[in-house]
Amino acid sequence: MSTTSAQAAPSGTAPQTSDLRVRGFQPLVAPAVLRGELPLGPDRAALVERSRTAVKDVLAGDDDRLLLVVGPCSVHDPAAAGDYAQRLAAAAAPLADDLLVVMRVYFEKPRTTVGWKGLINDPHLNGTHDIELGLRLARQVLLDVLDTGLPVGCEFLEPTSPQHIADAVSWGAIGARTTESQVHRQLASGLSMPIGFKNTTDGDLGGAIDGCRSAAGEHTFFGVDEDGRASIVSTSGNPDCHIILRGGRGGPNYGPADVRDALALLAKHDMPERLVVDASHANSGKDHVRQAEVVRELGDRIALGEQGIAGLMIESFIEPGRQEPGPLDTLTYGQSVTDACVGWDDTERLLNELAAAVRKGRERRA
Repeated sequence: MSTTSAQAAPSGTAPQTSDLRVRGFQPLVAPAVLRGELPLGPDRAALVERSRTAVKDVLAGDDDRLLLVVGPCSVHDPAAAGDYAQRLAAAAAPLADDLLVVMRVYFEKPRTTVGWKGLINDPHLNGTHDIELGLRLARQVLLDVLDTGLPVGCEFLEPTSPQHIADAVSWGAIGARTTESQVHRQLASGLSMPIGFKNTTDGDLGGAIDGCRSAAGEHTFFGVDEDGRASIVSTSGNPDCHIILRGGRGGPNYGPADVRDALALLAKHDMPERLVVDASHANSGKDHVRQAEVVRELGDRIALGEQGIAGLMIESFIEPGRQEPGPLDTLTYGQSVTDACVGWDDTERLLNELAAAVRKGRERRA
């Protein structure tokens, strides 16, 4: 008789077949409870509503400003995020006739393999995964940014977290690694703000276009309600989706020919010929110096009257570059722990240059 390492279950006892690799479960604060503890309030809610409408109008071409989603690759230090928000709000205010500035406030980071997954998942940056604290910190950061007068943009990764924070968000993104995911397309179909789908990491636009088309439809799927109960979610569809060009393994895709091809593909699918360009990621090789050059190239084209580019994304923080994640007291203040970011001084210059480019483009079209 042969033997194996597995032990047979005692006679009459069913073997355990579930949760064999799960170390434990911990209750999560219900969305309604968290929103009650940290309420949006009428003034912030009015800002979210106004800015969502403004983003939709820019994406539709009904507002000739340029949407600019700018901010840290990821938020790891709430204090530095608040500091950055104050600077950005002051710089954006005099440019409001030309730029619709939305602060990039990313709390969830998809990883190709492993790594720090963002403020919500690991707020102490040490692998302790205090997710409930992370959710509270994230929501407070959103409220603090809104208090500066800036609207907020987030990437949505975990399908449950939007119930805790999405009421404070004016623009959202589905990332390159999840743009083909049915779960995320369903999620986007029920979100209350415009959503951008990035092209996939190989540079293909088909997944992003299909994501927009799927999210525009009705869906029924598993989710949670505001009390945190497992639920069947039914959505009416999100008509305010668009694609984001972020380059791919084959290189950048922000050039004039790339944009023309993307707009033609949108037209082929009867979608609005408007898109957003991400100046970071594969479009700049994650090089923050090159990223600023990409932004300036795009600004030059906008000034010459190029059509179809509704918005730009810039990864920007107080200090340029990046550093490895670690305990907060060991880190350089205001420097990214994920992708390298343009520093604040260059960011301020880029904002002014882009506003001037929008004005020149407007004059050319007049």
